[in-house]
Amino acid sequence: MKIRFLSFLLVLCFSACKEKEVEKKRTTPNIVFIMSDDHAYQAISAYGHEIGKIAPTPNIDRIAENGARFNRAYVTNSICGPSRAVILTGKHSHLNGFRQNGERFDGSQATLPKYLKTMGYQTAIVGKWHLHDWPQGFDYWNILQGQGNYYNPNFVDNGDSITVEGYANDIITDKALSWLKQKNDSTPFLLMIQHKAPHRNWMPALRHANKYDSINIPIPDTYFAGHDDQQAAKEQQQTIYKDMYEGHDLKLNKAAGSLELANNPWPSDFERMTEEQRTGWNEAYQPKNESFHKANLDGKELALWKGQRYLQDYLATVASVDEGVGKILDYLEASGLDENTIVVYTSDQGFYLGEKGWFDKRFMYEESFRTPLLIQYPGVVEKGKQVDAMVQNLDFAQTLLDFAGGSEYSSEMQGESLVPLLMDTMEEKDFRDIIYYHYYDYPAFHMVKKHYGVSTKRYKLMHFYDDIDSWEFYDLKEDPEELDNKIDDEAYGDIIERMKTRLDSVQKLYNVTEKEFEQAPKEKVDKAFEAFEKLRGAPMK
Repeated sequence: MKIRFLSFLLVLCFSACKEKEVEKKRTTPNIVFIMSDDHAYQAISAYGHEIGKIAPTPNIDRIAENGARFNRAYVTNSICGPSRAVILTGKHSHLNGFRQNGERFDGSQATLPKYLKTMGYQTAIVGKWHLHDWPQGFDYWNILQGQGNYYNPNFVDNGDSITVEGYANDIITDKALSWLKQKNDSTPFLLMIQHKAPHRNWMPALRHANKYDSINIPIPDTYFAGHDDQQAAKEQQQTIYKDMYEGHDLKLNKAAGSLELANNPWPSDFERMTEEQRTGWNEAYQPKNESFHKANLDGKELALWKGQRYLQDYLATVASVDEGVGKILDYLEASGLDENTIVVYTSDQGFYLGEKGWFDKRFMYEESFRTPLLIQYPGVVEKGKQVDAMVQNLDFAQTLLDFAGGSEYSSEMQGESLVPLLMDTMEEKDFRDIIYYHYYDYPAFHMVKKHYGVSTKRYKLMHFYDDIDSWEFYDLKEDPEELDNKIDDEAYGDIIERMKTRLDSVQKLYNVTEKEFEQAPKEKVDKAFEAFEKLRGAPMK
């Protein structure tokens, strides 16, 4: 009996020790943060959109199956560089200082990788950086130079620039895997894998160049939207059938029988291809370009053709991102790292896939405001979980610090940890019921006006400013496509006033000052319109 009792005590002791060991392990998880560029949630099959069903992303979907899918994840500023700055700092653009592309990120400020390094993490970043300064807080960085090119891009490896032959998404994946295999196994790690794709000009890998050619991809019902009572929407320059460059964006040649591209203001994307790559490219695109010229389309038929070509290229470019995610997940599982590794998949913002006739992002309308967010953490986050709370990229840094046991470092951040939502210790209704947005990049590409606003799950209020002064209000339940601006509808008068009051309160909460509403000089706006008109050139008819 005594021996049995001692054995029983030993088992209890072993179990308790094991639980403590597991608990300790859980406080220092590894983190793999994968971010694509301009990846619309509509183009991820885990979200169930019609486009996702046509062009499935099985590997990205694995993260949703193994963890959580956020159905209402949003950004604070829908543009590449500013979104990255928000993710690194956990602060809105006006506080981290990076409001619009072309500015220089202040790398001396506190960031997620710096805090994790303080906690003993080894940190690395591979892929797109796009913050116009060298990364700080990383033990290892190997980043695309500038915006990066799809074929044979330049990489900057801890300060040294070199051209790497191959396709950008494949190279980024290979570099990430190489670092994973050589890292220090005795300490936890943060690895940020940041893809260029599917950013404009949507150049797929050669193996995918004809992937969706035979598929009729559904064009959104709002493709020919008139933008009634939407002044900023009327004055933008990101309409597929008006503003795309036929050569650079749509890969069209000038005429039948010619290999010379039509309007192509950034020739380096194609010129940097090797002879073998360009031959493969021409073999993929020339037959379909010949068919286009033979068809002699115009009017609505031409506009719809452009939408098809854009979507085919966009989705084909996503395919290599999905393959890369699969390789990362396969390695984590084969090495046993997956059991104690948080994997995040997101994009720097949403993107238009023909909704309202558009490509690109920038607006506070849902397609660009909303971003994909999938998180897996085996044994901690329930498989197949869905989260409907309103979250933002403002929350990412705090969430990862919280999981890593460093929540004290996030005291000056402006987001909220998503851990309570992921671990079911908080009800979604208690998390957040309103979110703030502010876009500054004007005058700039696509000429989307500066604007700010707030959104609840049902209502959205926006103010466009600078060279216009225009308010918009939407009832997202009755008008999910945001076509009917109700700002002057008396039936919504009380709700609009309450939303304006809440907007004022949120701006005070986030320390938004009058500086954030400064206007661009008129001459700068006028020159920008002239420059973009010249760059656009004469459209093909």
